[in-house]
Amino acid sequence: MVDPIPTRTRVATGARAIVRDEGLRAYMLRVYNLMASGVLLTGIFAILGYRVDAIRALLYHEVVTPYGVSLGLTALGWIVTLAPLGIVFALSFGRRIQPQTAGILFWVFAALMGLSLSSIFFVFTGVSIARTFFVTAAAFGALSLYGYTTKRDLSGFGTFLFMGLIGIVLAAVVNMFLRSTMMDFVISAVGVLVFAGLTAYDTQRLKDIYYEVAGDVTAIKRSAIMGALALYLDFINLFLMLLRFMGQTRD
Repeated sequence: MVDPIPTRTRVATGARAIVRDEGLRAYMLRVYNLMASGVLLTGIFAILGYRVDAIRALLYHEVVTPYGVSLGLTALGWIVTLAPLGIVFALSFGRRIQPQTAGILFWVFAALMGLSLSSIFFVFTGVSIARTFFVTAAAFGALSLYGYTTKRDLSGFGTFLFMGLIGIVLAAVVNMFLRSTMMDFVISAVGVLVFAGLTAYDTQRLKDIYYEVAGDVTAIKRSAIMGALALYLDFINLFLMLLRFMGQTRD
């Protein structure tokens, strides 16, 4: 029987597959390292924003309300809170941004996110925050592993998850005025499902992106940073949604 694939061609094809697979693993490892380092930097700056009096005074001030005294954002606090959104847009639409610049913006973004998230320490106990973080890390790891290893095509869920994300944002804005406990619960529950799905979806999408840009060193570096940003946002939002369920408020 004649072998339809010559031995030399078959061996060469197998070698390319092995090299490509090793390249994918190196690419995903770079993405995960960037993402984890970004989360670590966020945690450090969040603690600094809560513990260091000088930084806290720059970000927050006391506000007297009918319900008592609470913390409000200073002008700088609002800038720090809104600036990460601007960086995300700059990275998302700045396709010509060099990888070095994109990397710097990613680290600035992670630091600013940490300062803006320091407010959770005023609301929840440190123990419940730590517990929620480890639960989030375990869930994120399992979901991302599923997205990486599954043979099922998750691209069909992309539109559904994006619409769910838009719905969460709109509902959260509306609830800022309604202050409905029930709506807050629904937003948190739906948010956990949406960001859990996005974690698996984004992980699989990163594999597809790698195969699209393989061979272009600059494109691979840039896409690794963007991939780390996507997974970082999935992790942080999943953490915040779970914190609403698992977080223990301060007395």
